[in-house]
Amino acid sequence: MAIEILMPALSPTMEEGTLAKWLVKEGDEVTSGQIIAEIETDKATMEFEAVDEGTIGKLLVAEGTAGVKVNAPIAVLLEEGDSADALPAAASATPAEAEPMPAFLDAPTPAKAEAPAAPKAASGARIFASPLARRIAADKGLDLASLTGSGPHGRIVKADVEAASAAPKAAAPVAQSTAAAPAAPAAAPAPAPVSASAVAKLYEGREFTEIPLDGMRKTIAARLTEAKQTIPHFYLRREVKLDALLAFRGQINDQLSPRGVKLSVNDFIIKACALALQTVPAANAVWAGDRVLQMKASDVAVAVAIEGGLFTPVLKDAEMKPLSQLSNEMKDLAKRARDRKLAPQEYQGGSFAISNLGMMGIENFDAVINPPHGAILAVGAGVKKPVVGKDGQIEVATMMSLTLSVDHRVIDGALGAELLAAIVSNLEHPMAMLA
Repeated sequence: MAIEILMPALSPTMEEGTLAKWLVKEGDEVTSGQIIAEIETDKATMEFEAVDEGTIGKLLVAEGTAGVKVNAPIAVLLEEGDSADALPAAASATPAEAEPMPAFLDAPTPAKAEAPAAPKAASGARIFASPLARRIAADKGLDLASLTGSGPHGRIVKADVEAASAAPKAAAPVAQSTAAAPAAPAAAPAPAPVSASAVAKLYEGREFTEIPLDGMRKTIAARLTEAKQTIPHFYLRREVKLDALLAFRGQINDQLSPRGVKLSVNDFIIKACALALQTVPAANAVWAGDRVLQMKASDVAVAVAIEGGLFTPVLKDAEMKPLSQLSNEMKDLAKRARDRKLAPQEYQGGSFAISNLGMMGIENFDAVINPPHGAILAVGAGVKKPVVGKDGQIEVATMMSLTLSVDHRVIDGALGAELLAAIVSNLEHPMAMLA
């Protein structure tokens, strides 16, 4: 049976992509796990692996084609015994012409007269699996109905069968019943989109340049609109006295200079937030729709501005790492973010984020929470100000504004205040962060 290779969703926000480069040509044999194409997503250029093995029968999408929808056919793979004569019919199908199918099913293909009947689940639904997966399942004594497919539309492939353990067939109905989940509540109707022509009409007679939205800008617009419409933000503000940290940073950098390491204030802020999340573990949490997930490790995301948008690479287990390691990792992640070379696992996840505009002269601002995070810290510039010292005398100190944007579904006011106080304490007593 010819298999349609579909445009994959290589990130949670991807709706369409650009087929940047084919690494195979028609007639090439491919194996499961082999890299066959490079695809540009809304975030990065990523490699795409084959999930089945066979022969490339036809490439349906040319290199450089943009706007290819997720799950649209991009190539046809022939399995053992397939004939290329059947390709025109398979290749002619397009998302517009094909009948919409559920995400977990393959489109049914007419079976050859001599082909055995495809296995069915207890419910009577057809089970979609590659011939190689069926053979391996038979050899291992596995019931295909008990497996979950990772191939296109939930198709069971070789890797799914090899990862499974043999189990009695009688257990399949139980596995299916436990997998059933309650139906999700209906989503609220989306607001009507803004009409580009209606807006342009307001500016008739005025000169302007129309800039089409690329994939990243579309994603930023969608996610931030979702965040402001669905997350009940509230804001907590504190000022932190930086003089002790700046002096301590100068001493450490003098000692680290032979190793080529130079710590930034942002490195200390990352460490301070990571340790504060451990001090106030109830605030180290994310919103998961109908529950809150409280995280063990401090995985801190840091906003990095790039041309046309931004990334939030995640520093995992930040509470465990020394400042020099955090500094080197952050520099590496920021460089690869600007080159759009980050892998999805490097910018997804985390429970907390930092957005620092202090180096751009911004004294204070409110950041938008990046779902499903529970909070984000907006960091302003360090500014010399007159303050009242401990002895009651006026002195000059370097003060930095911190604004914590908090999701009230995850963190209440008192808990958010406790978290921000822990961050301020860490920054004002930097030597304690090394203990």
